[in-house]
Amino acid sequence: MTDFYGVESKEQERRLARLAHRALRAWGLDAVELDLIKYRENAVFKVKTASGALYALRVHRHGYHSDAALRSELHWISALQESGLDVPTVVPLATGENFALIAHDGVPETRQVDIFEWVDGAQFGSVEEGVAADLGRVRSVYHTIGGLAARLHNQATAWTLPKGFTRHSWDADGLTGEAPFWGRFWELQALTQTQRDLILRARARVHEDLLRYGADAENTEMYSLIHADFVAENLLLDGDRVRLIDFDDAGFGWHLFEIATALYFEMGEPHYDAAFEALIEGYRMHRSLPDSQVAQLPLFFLARAFTYLGWVHTRQETDTAKELTPMLIAKACSLSESYLSF
Repeated sequence: MTDFYGVESKEQERRLARLAHRALRAWGLDAVELDLIKYRENAVFKVKTASGALYALRVHRHGYHSDAALRSELHWISALQESGLDVPTVVPLATGENFALIAHDGVPETRQVDIFEWVDGAQFGSVEEGVAADLGRVRSVYHTIGGLAARLHNQATAWTLPKGFTRHSWDADGLTGEAPFWGRFWELQALTQTQRDLILRARARVHEDLLRYGADAENTEMYSLIHADFVAENLLLDGDRVRLIDFDDAGFGWHLFEIATALYFEMGEPHYDAAFEALIEGYRMHRSLPDSQVAQLPLFFLARAFTYLGWVHTRQETDTAKELTPMLIAKACSLSESYLSF
């Protein structure tokens, strides 16, 4: 059979759908409908059973998380739900395990598969299309987002990690070290030499400033488990409810990195000031965030910019990377120039 990574996306999707059907047997489920709703990192399917029950089934990409790291992610999601946060409900196997390892012809590696109860709601927006909402709606949603982030951080800083818990770190090295978690962003082929030189100078400054900031973060509880992907497409709106999904990138990191992520793709948009003010106000309803901390956000906006360059660098063959790379480079260079001018 043709190599999985050598066929077009549609063929990959068909093969992953067959794997998903096989995975459902491990939960004792049989789908009457199986619809792909997202295929960027992982393949996510909407499952409908004969009884009308709805689920989200996630086929993980190979090699991103170890079994122990995925088990830890799912454990944290369940702990967040127990604390009252509006996050998806993990559906365990009869054995009590939260995911299965599934192999199928046509997909070269055994894949991790997990299932969640279906979450109703519409995406608040997307990276490609932005946020489509009036200012009143933007303020309302971002106020809720800020509160949700603060409550998540409250749980994370108070929670005792279970034995064996392991996740990656969005720390100084994970963001700007020699082997950043999302790749050596300064090696992105699309960068011109001038842009690369700028990024490298900014990277050195950011790494130094993150190390300096880190000492304070440990003392002020500004670093813990974070979601790390608080973008509009991971926020589902259902009336006045805002539900947070997709913990695939969750790990240890600074709370300001969380906030920077939530606002990053809104920078430069007409609604940015309203979103920023509402998010900070919503956060402060549940957790302290002094002005001295907010003043450090430019550091984390630039660190976030670097991660997105790393993301497209390691996925240059994908349509998403091809579409987003020019915008991400322009944004990272603009932020770099601004930060180095301080």
